Amino acid sequence: MNRATKFTAAAWGIILGISGLSHGFFEALQGSTPTEGLFINAIGETHRMWEHGAEPAITIIPNFLITGLAAMLVGLAIIIWSARFLDRRHGATVFLLLVVLLVLVGGGIAQVVLFPVVWAVATRIHKPLTWWRRVLPENARGLLARLWPWVLGASAALLLLTLAVATFGYFPGVNDDEQILNIMAVSLVGGFGLYFVAALSGFAYDIRRQGA
Repeated sequence: MNRATKFTAAAWGIILGISGLSHGFFEALQGSTPTEGLFINAIGETHRMWEHGAEPAITIIPNFLITGLAAMLVGLAIIIWSARFLDRRHGATVFLLLVVLLVLVGGGIAQVVLFPVVWAVATRIHKPLTWWRRVLPENARGLLARLWPWVLGASAALLLLTLAVATFGYFPGVNDDEQILNIMAVSLVGGFGLYFVAALSGFAYDIRRQGA
């Protein structure tokens, strides 16, 4: 098993589950009221903490309370699956189905961009990484392998920062909403970019651990 690859996929899988829990919590706070459409705002006006903190989502369930409960249950399932079962047979496939379900029950729209990359990494957990052995230069594998935990940690921290800023509209020392939006965008793009580096670093780590 490619352990670094597993942890790389699991880390962001857990964060996607946390995002689903957050969306579901605020949707449930809106009570047993109709959603009035496929596209909703997870955070209603009563609980919104800043102008841009609506947290858009999609739901096929026409009720905010049930949508919220479903999103929290699926989000929790994704956290547990990512942490404990992602390396099982069909683990990546079950993860993919869970995240698609999360998107459909109000877990957030951003996951549509993020989860395909996490799923792609998860599919490599039990693969021999033969193609990556050819692509990654041998003299670069050592550096990438040493960077792996730090880059993965940085990417996870930036994604969590994005979630927090999107929800609360707060960043220390910044009071302008436009600047906060810019910080949120930079942290999201930065975290996403670093995740690609973390995936490559994880592959390099596993290749070196296997003595190739």
